[in-house]
Amino acid sequence: MTDQEMTYEVKDHVGVITLNRPEAMNSLTYSLYASLEDTVRESTARALVITGAGRAFCAGDDVKQILGGSAPAPEEFAERSRRSGGLTPAADALLHTDIPVIAAVNGAAVGWGMELALMADIRVASEQAKFGELFVIRGLCCDAPGLGRLAQLVGREKAAELLFTGDIIDAAEAKAIGLVSRVVTPDQLLPTAMELASRIAANPPLAVQALKAGLRRTLEPDWRATGRWASEQIHRLRQTEDSKEGVSAFLEKRTPKYVGR
Repeated sequence: MTDQEMTYEVKDHVGVITLNRPEAMNSLTYSLYASLEDTVRESTARALVITGAGRAFCAGDDVKQILGGSAPAPEEFAERSRRSGGLTPAADALLHTDIPVIAAVNGAAVGWGMELALMADIRVASEQAKFGELFVIRGLCCDAPGLGRLAQLVGREKAAELLFTGDIIDAAEAKAIGLVSRVVTPDQLLPTAMELASRIAANPPLAVQALKAGLRRTLEPDWRATGRWASEQIHRLRQTEDSKEGVSAFLEKRTPKYVGR
């Protein structure tokens, strides 16, 4: 499958999802969110690899369309959110699929791009990868995966540091703190991720699916309840002066001035 913003191909039971907005660092539009959700829900692959085209993995939400837009979200997106209980629909698909997911992080994974990497079961990073939970500097709360998985991976203290500061870390630090399982050269990123996905796909699929469901059952929160809470916070915070200032400062390429309102 190919559309303007995303490609999806399957080979030997491994599905490869490529975010395809390199000119915008693969930032997410409403239509790209929908394509990602639908592809994950409809996939019959035994393993999925998610990566980005160009120099970025995913730079999060398209600031102009989603954060800076004055118009409300399209009704289709609102309806998708209602069906997922308030959890971001693409996150609902990724967090509840029993297909193992590998993130092949080729570059910047920031904002919801980091959330996307966190939703993978395994993260393989290029030496050029960078990670950052940038929500706080936009005056916002992160999405459910940042709340439900980051501390599991790196510990509560380091998670708090990353969430509260919005700092961006490189691939070497991500490996050192346990955020990614391995770091490879750029030319070895997809071969490494594909080799790992192929080994998973070669195993009995029902057993692999049961193991993933068991991990979710044992280790993870009620994602929809957490997602509803996060969505409520994001909606509330988007109305604040600080959130509007964070977006304006980004678009105007200047340092923001926060006032606590």
